[in-house]
Amino acid sequence: MDGARLPGTSADDGDRIVAHVDMDCFYAACERRREPALEDDPVVVGMGFEPGETHGAVATASYEAREYGVDSAMAISAALERLPRKVDAVEDPALDVADAGFYRPVDMEYYESVSDAVRTILHDRAPVVREVSIDEAYLDVTDVTEWDTVEQWAARLKGEIRSTVGVPASVGVAPTMSAAKVASDRDKPDGLVVVEPGDVREFFADLPVEDVHGVGPVTAEELGELGIETAGELASEEPDVLEARFGERGLEIYRYARGEDDREVTPRGRPKSLSRESAFTEATADREQLADRVRSLAASVADRATSKDALYRTIGIKVVTPPFDVNTRARSLPGPVDEPDLVESVALDLLDEFEGQRVRKVGVRVSNLSFAAGRQASLGGFDGADDESESVETTAEGDEGDPGRSSDGQVTLTGAPWADDEGADDATAGSLEGQTTIDDFRG
Repeated sequence: MDGARLPGTSADDGDRIVAHVDMDCFYAACERRREPALEDDPVVVGMGFEPGETHGAVATASYEAREYGVDSAMAISAALERLPRKVDAVEDPALDVADAGFYRPVDMEYYESVSDAVRTILHDRAPVVREVSIDEAYLDVTDVTEWDTVEQWAARLKGEIRSTVGVPASVGVAPTMSAAKVASDRDKPDGLVVVEPGDVREFFADLPVEDVHGVGPVTAEELGELGIETAGELASEEPDVLEARFGERGLEIYRYARGEDDREVTPRGRPKSLSRESAFTEATADREQLADRVRSLAASVADRATSKDALYRTIGIKVVTPPFDVNTRARSLPGPVDEPDLVESVALDLLDEFEGQRVRKVGVRVSNLSFAAGRQASLGGFDGADDESESVETTAEGDEGDPGRSSDGQVTLTGAPWADDEGADDATAGSLEGQTTIDDFRG
């Protein structure tokens, strides 16, 4: 290694060593940390399963819960049909306790505290860390290990996280960020995969095309129309064909499939906005289904803002309608606030404009953030708030396969990130998560 190279500065792809650390089913892992008796049992983390509640969605489902068909972003009512609560199964002779699970409410404050403990280890172990969500980060470890020792280094990192913090992590190591992220997902849970220089393209070759960074469900479907089903086929396609179909993004995913990615791991500053998005399996015009999803996303975004001591002056929504038109609406407030109920009510008001329209994806966003200590605007001041919404944006849907998308099914951000979003790198909140990352209810 070049001893004169400063941490974080550029290196040849063969020299750069990038690790992607992804905490497995993080919310569920945190609940097991708090209640060890939950280990090996199905665990669902979400909102709306409490007595008297009628709305809510799954934020994270453990691997055991997924075996019953429970997944993130799923309505709690649907999850309960597939996997009853243990407490209900004990009281109802028609239910089998062995085929029931434990449900826990989202506790962002606790999850953040566990995440902070993990971050401390990551920063101790690597000189350059890019945190992309509550449960994942990229590390440039070029200056602390070499290719012939990096597997042992990564194993020690995983072991330290497990023994010190008490949650499992999967680690992928590669010469590029995109390959490292894919590697961390290959052997979940608790996995460790190292892809050495020169092996990246071979590593990608047989993978489904949607595993390529930047390729989400929509893009994968379009690639399928071109006869491209694997990363290897994408890497072998004529770049002109991809550029004609997808523009510059087509060339970008082509390079990623070939193992070409010159992005450097750079630390992140404070976010300019926070958002969560959630895709539906099928487009829907059902008002209550859309409202339920917006409520869940609004709660997630508001919790995230509160956890970061962030005040916001703008609340907005994103609505993707068929085929892939992206529409945004936002409302400005008279001053910075931290008001979760307001985020929900404004988001639902903005959603009214799309009454009767079929929707593929929805998102909630707070922006114009302020982190300075000070008194927030009072709710009374909103009576005179500017009620003007931003004009609609209608564009082709962009990159659904965000680099920070949770690969283990936790609700986080999926789809094209909104500019300057923290976690735009967190579910499919990526969303509520088809692939939903709450990024990050996180993503």
